[in-house]
Amino acid sequence: MKASARLVVTVDSHGNSVVRVLRSQSPLTLVPHRRVGPVALVHLVSSVTAPLGGDSLSLTVEVGPGASLELRGVAATLLLPGSSGEASSSEVRFLVEGSVRYLPEPTVVTSRARHTAVVEAELDGHAELRTREVLVLGRTGESPGTVTTSVRATRCGKPLLHQELAVGDPVFGGSSAGLAGKRVIGTELVLDAVERPSRGGEWWSAVPLAAGGTLATALGDDVVTVTRALDAI
Repeated sequence: MKASARLVVTVDSHGNSVVRVLRSQSPLTLVPHRRVGPVALVHLVSSVTAPLGGDSLSLTVEVGPGASLELRGVAATLLLPGSSGEASSSEVRFLVEGSVRYLPEPTVVTSRARHTAVVEAELDGHAELRTREVLVLGRTGESPGTVTTSVRATRCGKPLLHQELAVGDPVFGGSSAGLAGKRVIGTELVLDAVERPSRGGEWWSAVPLAAGGTLATALGDDVVTVTRALDAI
């Protein structure tokens, strides 16, 4: 299955952030909330079980100057193997001149799944982006498949971050140099003009980026522990 979706948000003459373009294609279903205000709230709903092995999903999000968007998930995503044995893939691309908060629900990497996820963000000089990813390695009592995630962000064409994470290898997952046996890993990227010091605690860290912003990482045995750590950073 190949599917794509597009979301465009701009600001109107009253200062409200308004959804101007909303194009969905199953399983990528965008559901806006009917409210007027400075922040547009849209939920991303998976209308069928996806992604399966062989699926390719793509979402493009554009936010104009002065506009704000909060894009949230409504349920966990299950990465599942397909009958073909092929890998699945997903791509989310942000073109931001205003501000975006992208907060999907956790992704569960089920047994035998193989997936590649890419997030790309192009920001102008005053744009802000906050995005979170939480990966759960297998369902209860299940060994996980493999997933590779990549985040690339630029501001006015200059690199801010390029990070790649590959999970599912049992040696890496059990090593103290890797996930140290933890089942859940979460990352949160904040790209803005706020200067924050480097911080850390038990199973979490937050480090400033050279060109501005912060990257936080948290490990835990369950989703609640990891999301609470990210919320507090």
